[in-house]
Amino acid sequence: MTDPTPAPTPHTPPQTMAEKILSHRGHHTVYAGQLAVVEVDQVMVVDSIAQSFIERMTRDLAAVPKFPERVSIVIDHVAPASTVSVAQAQKEAREYAQQTGVRLFDVGRGICHQVLMEEGLARPGWIVLGSDSHSTTYGAVAAFGTGMGATDIALAAASGKIWLRVPESVRVTFTGDLQTGVSAKDVALEMIRRLGADGATYMSIEMHAGDRFTRGERMTLANLCVEAGAKVGLVVPGGEILTDYGYDVPEWIYPDDGASYVQQIEIDLSTLRPRMSAPSEVDNVHDVADLRGIKVDQVFIGTCTNGRLDDLHAAADVLRGHRVDPTTRLLVIPASSQVMEDAMADGTLLTLIQAGAVLGTPGCGPCMGRHQGVLAPGEVCVSTSNRNFIGRMGDKDAKVYLASPAVAAATAIMGRVALPEDILNAG
Repeated sequence: MTDPTPAPTPHTPPQTMAEKILSHRGHHTVYAGQLAVVEVDQVMVVDSIAQSFIERMTRDLAAVPKFPERVSIVIDHVAPASTVSVAQAQKEAREYAQQTGVRLFDVGRGICHQVLMEEGLARPGWIVLGSDSHSTTYGAVAAFGTGMGATDIALAAASGKIWLRVPESVRVTFTGDLQTGVSAKDVALEMIRRLGADGATYMSIEMHAGDRFTRGERMTLANLCVEAGAKVGLVVPGGEILTDYGYDVPEWIYPDDGASYVQQIEIDLSTLRPRMSAPSEVDNVHDVADLRGIKVDQVFIGTCTNGRLDDLHAAADVLRGHRVDPTTRLLVIPASSQVMEDAMADGTLLTLIQAGAVLGTPGCGPCMGRHQGVLAPGEVCVSTSNRNFIGRMGDKDAKVYLASPAVAAATAIMGRVALPEDILNAG
């Protein structure tokens, strides 16, 4: 008697990148709309929510972190402390770190997302949860990074796991090459314009960039995905971009051909011009040329979106040999102490200071309007940050425009919204 024919292997439908990561970390194949319980590789807590996190852990859960080495507290949002109450909260965070053995990155180390990248605490295929909405930044290195509140963050720290609804995915494909003077910030703003402020709510934005963009540029793209409502922003690894930084990229992380997407868009990079987000929504995106000439009181270069060394280089290239307009303030805050050291070593900081820039402590600075450059009523700011909502950087009647470091630098020189080419034409 011959052996019976083996039963056919059930067909496994193709998966998106988000589905792949959550399936692997949950040890169970899942698809969009299903629930996944996954192991958490890193929990990140910022100073502005540290008190709430500690209360949830000690009072509500009566627990300590299951894996202290997987928890990091970063003092960056108001660093150094601006008030006694803020100082007290930061003191409690330091004491908690000492008692439990979790990592603490204190004042001056830098912005949480930049620091975790530099420290190797976000890696391809990892689950990284942060108490900051821009934790989508970790998708730059193919980690499932997402922001959560104090309660969920505490549960993840206490148990080492979290449950997630598997998000639907939007596929964004980049073609062509950027023109001179156009940056990843412009690409991200165009992507948000195309999707809309809520166009990817609780979805994964899966970005297919090939071997384009450096790690820092990918951080800019992933960082801004939350401004389209996304739960996560994932840049598909391409070329040697990530392996050049020492990351091990597993084969299972790549999305399958034929995976299901709720929407697919294509952006031809060769057609883009410098973009600017006008008040008071991030998806209110225009060509910078169409906004040229608006008087500006303050320019801010920094944040987790554009405070890296390449960003400071782009600003310095425009500012070199020029001075900031006397009616405009230019604030420059590196994203981390490492960025500041590198910019000091290669002369970038000297160029910025000679142009009239004011340097701040590595951290978030005035991004969320709590210190180091708060705006007065009626003032206008051009910022390289990620949000321009009403009251975001100070008074509700102040206005914030979002742009790339090069455009921000040109604006600082002219005292009005400008392009780098305007400096050459004026000179």
